[in-house]
Amino acid sequence: MGDIDDALDRAGYEHVTKPPPKTAPAQMRLLVKAEKGSTKAAARRLGISQRQVERYLVGQAKHPRPALREALAREVAKVWQPRVRQQARKKAAAATGITIETRARFGYTAPIGTTDDPRMRRLTVHLPPAYARRLFDAQQQGADDAQLRGIVAEGLQEIYFKDNGRRADQLQVGFTDIDYIDVSF
Repeated sequence: MGDIDDALDRAGYEHVTKPPPKTAPAQMRLLVKAEKGSTKAAARRLGISQRQVERYLVGQAKHPRPALREALAREVAKVWQPRVRQQARKKAAAATGITIETRARFGYTAPIGTTDDPRMRRLTVHLPPAYARRLFDAQQQGADDAQLRGIVAEGLQEIYFKDNGRRADQLQVGFTDIDYIDVSF
């Protein structure tokens, strides 16, 4: 997963209405349920044996090691309240848009006489629903980080740098070296 993909997932997790299960056996039950009852698929997701998953389900094991604890938390976050997160995405794609906060290197391709040296900038920009829809669709279709980065760069270029077409017509923005990126919707 890339920076933007992770940021979109974190933003979706902000919309959950109840906390996920805290104990390892409860988390394991949730993962098995998400995998339609397959302990083998849950084990593959966590990188452990099917037998170890079964031990948690029957209560023989209760305290996972740190690596498994982190994997459990990560995977539970992915499957917890999917409908709530999906509704928030639909709302952002149809009505509210998304807000991107980032610190990254921005470079420019512009007419002669302007500066095109890339530099680190910190931006907080609200992108309209059309860009949110494109990002969500690309993420769902399995786009890689470069494609997601291209959509974000285009949105920042049009909304922030070109001011919705009111200036810098020929400006092309490069979006590289992401220090951090957060998305909210």
